[in-house]
Amino acid sequence: MNIYLLIILVSLGGACALGIIARRLNESALNPELPQEFSGIFDPEKYQKSQSYTRAGMRFENFNSLFSTIVTIIFIIAGGFNYIDILARGAGYGPVATGLIFFAILALLGDLVSLPFDIYHTFVLEEKFGFNRTTVGTYIADKLKGYLISAILGGILLSGVLLFFNAAGSFAWLWCWLFTVAIMVAVQYVAPVWILPLFNKFTPIEDGELKQRIEQFAEDNGFELSGIFIIDGSKRSTKANAYFTGFGKKKRIALFDTLVNELSTDELVAVLAHEIGHSKLGHIRKMLITTILKTGVIFLLMSFFLESRPLFNAFGMEQMSVYAGLIFFALLYTPVSIVLSIFSNIKSRKHEYEADRYAADKTGNPESLVSALKKLSASNLSNLTPHSFYVWLEYSHPPVLSRIRALRGEGS
Repeated sequence: MNIYLLIILVSLGGACALGIIARRLNESALNPELPQEFSGIFDPEKYQKSQSYTRAGMRFENFNSLFSTIVTIIFIIAGGFNYIDILARGAGYGPVATGLIFFAILALLGDLVSLPFDIYHTFVLEEKFGFNRTTVGTYIADKLKGYLISAILGGILLSGVLLFFNAAGSFAWLWCWLFTVAIMVAVQYVAPVWILPLFNKFTPIEDGELKQRIEQFAEDNGFELSGIFIIDGSKRSTKANAYFTGFGKKKRIALFDTLVNELSTDELVAVLAHEIGHSKLGHIRKMLITTILKTGVIFLLMSFFLESRPLFNAFGMEQMSVYAGLIFFALLYTPVSIVLSIFSNIKSRKHEYEADRYAADKTGNPESLVSALKKLSASNLSNLTPHSFYVWLEYSHPPVLSRIRALRGEGS
């Protein structure tokens, strides 16, 4: 036991306890009385179902978090990282290839632990509440595709980082930072064309009122689009969504078929106006810059710990290596990561309010967005009365009731 191990164990246990407390508070905040704003949207049966869904989700997350944390702590104390290191080194390759083997073994073990929970969540919890449409074949195909993409992209990224830290001297962190940023930007261009279509079918939207209204709104507000697509989200879930992909002139709108079937044209335009608002208000650019700067700081800090013998001693490692150091620093970084995520969520919630206001102003019809939020909350069985502490800790979006009241100028 040394100071590094103490910090890591306390951080892991503390993060788990904090999450459990927040979820228990969130469960206790469930109000049997339906907020008046949702009268006519939720009937008593649906509202009760939404609260049951929230309870089931919170309890599932509590068990999942507790189990994963216990397994991780046991693995650390039992010297699991050293056993994997010995196994990886036994292949007889150089530091980069050995590091890739080390990470691959850890990833497979992690997936083995999480797989039963993922299967339960998809085929039991989501199925029970009428959301799941994923077949066993689709689930297995998604897993295999995910492994392939992770192996390719993760292998490229890790190879570069390991190569630089092993060969580039005192400025290795800088080269790692630049290389990682290059990969991040490249993925933004590649994902819409090569990666996302592996999982969903993207069909160009048919000519008609919806396409015309979206294109007209984008043109009126100086937002350049390269395409509008309907994706078959319903093959996995009944939940609805929409998102943008790409940069610059390669921006695409992706609408889940479930969303198109759920909302009216005015409501769909309002939802997309909100997403366009994020771009026009500079939220996406600010988020990207923040992520890039944070990545640089992480690599700089990491460079100070990769040769720390006490850090490796904390994990019972017989030999030091860059690849193991990356994992150990990530664990040591846990409390900082939690604090930064809280501030990130605060900023994100502010951006959501701003994008809502942008959509209301530009469409001239805030009630269309209000109506869309109500319908999506009902179809997704959203929690209408989350606890303020849980919101502060976990929510990247404001609670839907707060968003509706802000759109109507009523305050939260």
